[in-house]
Amino acid sequence: MSHAQRPPMLPAVSGNWGALAVRGVAAVLFGLAALIWPGLTLAVLIILYGAYAIVDGLFAIVAGLRAGSGTHKGLLLAEGAVGILAGLIAVFWPGVSAVVLLYIIAFWGILGGLLRIVGALLLRREIDNEWTMALSGILWVIFGMVLFVLPGAGLISLAWLIGIFALGAGMMLIALALRVRREGPGEPRGSSRTT
Repeated sequence: MSHAQRPPMLPAVSGNWGALAVRGVAAVLFGLAALIWPGLTLAVLIILYGAYAIVDGLFAIVAGLRAGSGTHKGLLLAEGAVGILAGLIAVFWPGVSAVVLLYIIAFWGILGGLLRIVGALLLRREIDNEWTMALSGILWVIFGMVLFVLPGAGLISLAWLIGIFALGAGMMLIALALRVRREGPGEPRGSSRTT
């Protein structure tokens, strides 16, 4: 389906800007908690991560259900399902070893990041500065790859790494939410707004 045939993504995203902003705020709060209390026990870090992933996943699913139809709906639903699954594993399987948890978080980061990058590519002709969504996705992909490559990192360095990436990705989501709220479902980027 060409760009001309594909329904625009901006109306669905701008109608769900609040859910996008809540996801960004949740990421920022999770990142700050990991940075402020880097010496948390592994059990507390797992529960914090699980709670964040579930909240993020729920808001992605809500946004997906409100999105109508199209590729963007499927992307949001897939991202939400992966987040909830990863969060539930962390919360209800707390005895999992640290290495297994790292791989679950890494997988979630990479897949969620790739879905955000695809979403940004779909938005690129509809709004300016869609790079904030793409940058958020890139940060999560890098985060996941670092965890895959360095699974033996210590808990404190892991907490700092998680905190920094969650904080950065959350700020990018908040910036994107504010941007799509301003843009609204108006004319696509590049079209003339003057007569």
